[in-house]
Amino acid sequence: MSSQTHQDASEAIERHRGQITEAMVAQQYARHPELAARYGERGRRKCLQDANYHLDYLAESLAVAQPPLFADYVAWARAMLAGRNIPVEDLIVNLECMSDALRQTLDAPSGDLAAQYIKAGLDQLMTSSATPLSFIAADQPLTPLAQEYLTALLAGERQRASRLVLDAVAGGVAVQDVYLQVFQPCQHEIGRLWQINEISVAQEHYCTAATQLIMSQLYPYLFSGARTGHTLVATCIAGDLHEIGVRMVSDLFELNGWDTHYLGANTPVPSILGAVREQHADVLAISATIIPHLRAVEELITQVRAAPDCGAVKILVGGYPFNVVPEMWRRLGADGCAHDAATAVALANRLVADGQSP
Repeated sequence: MSSQTHQDASEAIERHRGQITEAMVAQQYARHPELAARYGERGRRKCLQDANYHLDYLAESLAVAQPPLFADYVAWARAMLAGRNIPVEDLIVNLECMSDALRQTLDAPSGDLAAQYIKAGLDQLMTSSATPLSFIAADQPLTPLAQEYLTALLAGERQRASRLVLDAVAGGVAVQDVYLQVFQPCQHEIGRLWQINEISVAQEHYCTAATQLIMSQLYPYLFSGARTGHTLVATCIAGDLHEIGVRMVSDLFELNGWDTHYLGANTPVPSILGAVREQHADVLAISATIIPHLRAVEELITQVRAAPDCGAVKILVGGYPFNVVPEMWRRLGADGCAHDAATAVALANRLVADGQSP
């Protein structure tokens, strides 16, 4: 089907969102009438909230014409629910009710297409694991340090975690290796542990804040090398509060001789355009950590391209959705995509040297 057909389906979901969610929950309660007595009105409100969350991911996946994005979300949801003792059968029923509600509410082309995405999600559900594998790889040189660092963070021992990293760097471990083999996998692992309900939101926030503090303690190393004369602006898009990934990217650019301007989380589009313009940026790095932010990335790229004094900047994108669909950057109009900070630096150096997209 055409991209327009997918876009039409996405827009139809947004127009009829309230009707769809009500139909989903009505069908779920019709299949399981005991839910009303067990959970009451509060439970029904939670079902509506979950239905809206599912629709966020479905609408975004349709908008960019990528069924694997929704299928990946379904696999993530399975692991998240399993960690909270919610059986996979409940998720299956929920998705089946969602498919029926979409077919009943939307016209045939849009409803049928949306139902196909849900079927792809259900197919993925049957092969996905309820317990995702750890992100702490066994075969990396710094794996023992990463494991000890994570243990310290989870124990609330920020000072011990800091000392582990600072001692390693003082002993000759490269700062870039600490970022790629300690900070990065540990942050992913912390997210996985929250997903499977082994740590709380408070613990996740503590670990992230501690890592950001420890990263700042390494800043004297970042500014010690020769400068390249190139400039990076790095940002999250508006609405995205997960900033640590793009901060790691910015830090490693700085370590590799770039002048960086890190804008942080939830940055409005006009402010990003202003920074690109004022800093005469060679590269703009954009982070999106969840699937529902992809259209915001596309809109930002469109506005950067349209601005007469920003159009020459090279645009790199990264974040979780681009790991699921590596070629998504082409669909959104970027110049390239990187799965980690080291790859981003290498790609940016090549872009500014070649003066063209890969």
